Amino acid sequence: MTHDEVRALLLSFPGVEDGVSYGEASYKVAGKFFTWLRPQLDDSIVVHLDNRDERDLLIEMDPATFHFTDHYRDHPIVLARIATVDDIWLKAALEKRWRRVAPKRLVKAYDAA
Repeated sequence: MTHDEVRALLLSFPGVEDGVSYGEASYKVAGKFFTWLRPQLDDSIVVHLDNRDERDLLIEMDPATFHFTDHYRDHPIVLARIATVDDIWLKAALEKRWRRVAPKRLVKAYDAA
């Protein structure tokens, strides 16, 4: 994926808006943190998962795409390299995260559409 494709995907979810975190592009949903990009560090997107076992499995299956840093060691978060991440997987993972942080009214409207 390209940065423009990732940005378009993120903004396709209702209520998502541009922001800045740690000097890099980030995205929020109704003021709540959604995710951020790390283009200057490792050209990855931060993806929240259900648990660390899921993260470890992703890294084992595709270490060229998935990784994490010590900062994320104790969290169910994986870093996905934008150039090689599967767009269908990324959309599904981001939708799960969006559903957790978006206001219920946005999720309800999204499901109704």
